[in-house]
Amino acid sequence: MNIRELRAKRTKLGADAAAIMDAATAASRSMTVEEETAFDNLLEERDQLDATIERAVRLREEDREEGTRQQPEPGAGDQEAMGALRTYFLGGRTALTPAQARALNAGNDPEGGYLLPPMEWVNELIKRVDDAVPLRGLATIRQLRSAESLGVPTLDTDLNDADWTTEVGTGSQDDSLRFGRRELDPNPLAKRVKVSRKLMRLTTGKAEDIVRDRMAYKFGVTQEKAFMTGDGNKKPLGLFTASADGISTGRDVATGSATGFTANGLIDAKYTLKAGYWNAARWLFHRDALKAIRKLKTTTDEQYVWQPGLASDRPDTVLDVPYVVSEFVPNTFTDGLYSGMIADFSYYWIAEAMGLEIQRLNELYAETDQIGFIGRQELDAMPVLEEAFVRIKCAAS
Repeated sequence: MNIRELRAKRTKLGADAAAIMDAATAASRSMTVEEETAFDNLLEERDQLDATIERAVRLREEDREEGTRQQPEPGAGDQEAMGALRTYFLGGRTALTPAQARALNAGNDPEGGYLLPPMEWVNELIKRVDDAVPLRGLATIRQLRSAESLGVPTLDTDLNDADWTTEVGTGSQDDSLRFGRRELDPNPLAKRVKVSRKLMRLTTGKAEDIVRDRMAYKFGVTQEKAFMTGDGNKKPLGLFTASADGISTGRDVATGSATGFTANGLIDAKYTLKAGYWNAARWLFHRDALKAIRKLKTTTDEQYVWQPGLASDRPDTVLDVPYVVSEFVPNTFTDGLYSGMIADFSYYWIAEAMGLEIQRLNELYAETDQIGFIGRQELDAMPVLEEAFVRIKCAAS
């Protein structure tokens, strides 16, 4: 099934889910248990399809970048390894013949790893468990070329309104304008990995590609966690960390429930954000939160707050605002804890003094027949305008 067909199937699943929701709404009732089960199954299948589409698009882009680079045809050794791997899955290590064990093992080094199943299977296994790290794609990123920090000017106190006056009048003098500054001071991130030379040689470079890919991903995960809950001490100041330097508690709105969400609580959150931010605004939730929000209805017109994007180019929405999902958003729904956010995330700024660099160490671990990789990056991040953010927290019981 190609990407176009996958997207068409995604659209149909959304339409089927919307039909169940609309049928309940038209009858002025909540969904039955059977309808809720069917509704959840349709959306779960569509979520899985979203991940499949994302992987397919990414693979197509990678293939396009590689151009004419060709993969070698599988030989007898690859076929032997596949057979050995199948035997291992069915019967464990004791079921392997000596020849099959040799096909799967390229040594006994506990560091760096010598187990060698077919690399296509390993690549797919790695990609399946990746969590999304969406915030960086929504934030504003500034590169520092020469300075050690980034000063962000802020308008702390605005002018008063203009005066109605006469033709020759100039209005009253206004001295209230005050400017401030938020400073971002990039902090270092680092990671070191060792891989055996034998593994590198036998996988013809695949192991090195995997190490680089995983390091880039893990740096992304580390950043995403700090973007969400970092305390600002030698790391970014997170969205869900209340601070006078970032987003104060004055931007918190209760969900209306001590253990979850209510439709009215979400409505309060949306309309706490000024309308000027709505065009670029996104909700930010953990998937556990979204699971509960999908079943909420407004108390006035009994409409579901979640609506599926029926066209392939339209996202799903909550109260007409698109959302993003991150595994690193707080998801403990109890008294007074944060559970989500609505914001224009372009006002979350990331200052990079050094983009991700991965250095290959050929000689440092030569004595143990290994190759080292060191990843480094320097960055800082923080909200620069708290007015553009509204945090949602569970109500106090």
